[in-house]
Amino acid sequence: MANDNDSERTPASEEVTGGSDSAAERSLPKAKMAGQYEGETFNRRALFSGGALAAGGIAGAAVALPAIGFALAPVFEEVEFPWQDVGSPDDFTPDNYVPKTMTLVSDIGEAGKTTVYIRKSNPELFSSEKPGQIVALSTRCAHLGCPVRWVAPTERFVCPCHGGVYDFEGRVVGGPPVRPLDRFKTRVRKGRVQIGPRYSVNSQLKAYAPRDPGEPLDGVWQYLYPKRFSVQSPGS
Repeated sequence: MANDNDSERTPASEEVTGGSDSAAERSLPKAKMAGQYEGETFNRRALFSGGALAAGGIAGAAVALPAIGFALAPVFEEVEFPWQDVGSPDDFTPDNYVPKTMTLVSDIGEAGKTTVYIRKSNPELFSSEKPGQIVALSTRCAHLGCPVRWVAPTERFVCPCHGGVYDFEGRVVGGPPVRPLDRFKTRVRKGRVQIGPRYSVNSQLKAYAPRDPGEPLDGVWQYLYPKRFSVQSPGS
């Protein structure tokens, strides 16, 4: 019987001993890093590690920032567009367009040239035009950028690719284009007509900074398709 009682008490004694060991383990002090003094919160290893990371970050920035600046600088640089001579004012009439060739992008040969349709203003028919003004329209369709052609008998600009049709002022009268034909700034200097930067217009022919084909300018669309930083505004 005595042996039976001893065997029954043995598990209880083991449980007590195990609980004491767990309490002792929880009461052990937290291990310190080698070389760390009592009460020290920041040691030399952390200092050297932080310094190495900071030095690496500075070195990386010194290499990356100039490269990023070199890549992004052209995006924010406004490009000056040179004025180009296209002839005498007597070469143009108010009732028909005359095609002229000008350079849009220099240093790339014939690929950088385009055709511009030019006429004198006609204030009697179009109240928005002023006497003596020169009107110059782009041949790039406002749908996808295909070249349009002036058809004099019908007084229409026609895009043969997707069926875009524009009236005498360049307003859309048919097809998928989202805005009128773009225009170029014009002036007369020393008896010569000069063509300047391109600009876009909405359906009321209000001038905006140049937009790409397929980008409308009426209503909220003018804000959804903002101008590129590199292009000039119409008033500049």
